[in-house]
Amino acid sequence: MIELNNDVLSFRFPEVHAKAGCRIDFQRTLRIPDDNRDYPLPPGLGCFPVAHVDDHAEKLPAAWHRRGGVFLPMYQAEALWLHFSGGYPCAIKIAAGKINAVSGAAWTNDLSADQQDYVVTPEQPWLDGFNVSKGYIRQFVAMPLGEGYTAEEQIAGEAEHGGLQIIVYPMKREVYAEHFEKPIVHEELNYLAQPAYCRRATAEPDMGLAPGGLMRQEIYEDEYGTDAWDQEQGARCFVHMANSAMYQAITGRRPPHKPPTAMDYTRAGLPWFDYYSDGKALPGAGLLGKLTSVAAKIIEKGSLPLDGNDPVEPGAIKQLGKAHSVRDGEF
Repeated sequence: MIELNNDVLSFRFPEVHAKAGCRIDFQRTLRIPDDNRDYPLPPGLGCFPVAHVDDHAEKLPAAWHRRGGVFLPMYQAEALWLHFSGGYPCAIKIAAGKINAVSGAAWTNDLSADQQDYVVTPEQPWLDGFNVSKGYIRQFVAMPLGEGYTAEEQIAGEAEHGGLQIIVYPMKREVYAEHFEKPIVHEELNYLAQPAYCRRATAEPDMGLAPGGLMRQEIYEDEYGTDAWDQEQGARCFVHMANSAMYQAITGRRPPHKPPTAMDYTRAGLPWFDYYSDGKALPGAGLLGKLTSVAAKIIEKGSLPLDGNDPVEPGAIKQLGKAHSVRDGEF
């Protein structure tokens, strides 16, 4: 069962366990510089508004109606990250244009036992991009389909799907009982508290995700194994991406304003982030490591440089996920 509540996708599996499920929201963020330097985690700038495809079917492409799901607005070259929350363990596959963001392989519904092609929550609190090498991703950046930028076009050779594809599998009831005798409590982490401005195109609205700047982020190994996940109870959702210029024409609502540049954010003295975990990181996917980033593809095309791509030196970097001991001082 999938529900959309307050711009958050809620996946629930009551037939497996009363607590089985997770939530996924799509966070607006800075587009980090795409200059082959690596950067820490950028902040969350509030959630993207998410709408039902079926509520606006008459104004959307027929392919969107066939695929169902939801859609959100993105500006060209805007970045996003996926935030996962909920204490019950789930295996989540994420693809961009039906190219798996963890393995680089073509979309399949099943979890791969040979090469991990999914993330495990709550151990993995978020995903910011394509798994290009161990400990590094390339940021998810929205680009129009048909111009050769997206991972789908670079790997599959065509712009057929666009958007994001998600499938969630809950942990089997008996495995959960074995590992978690007591209800687990998982602290939901956000890069930043959500600011107040998280509110409720070209002729074609379709956008896809291309690889952007290089970011330090680990994708953790599944410590339970594929047999732990109930693959008979999965739920999947197609998340379409509408060009922001078309979003208002489709929904009657204005899209969020453009996010600040990384330079503007850094000059303001605001924090970047680093995440600590004891989990073992997956190696990068060979296919994804060979992708050409947006800035490099623009140079390859002989176009003007990518706007807002100036290098920055992050100042304040906050640690997330690491336990902080309490000092016993004088009484």
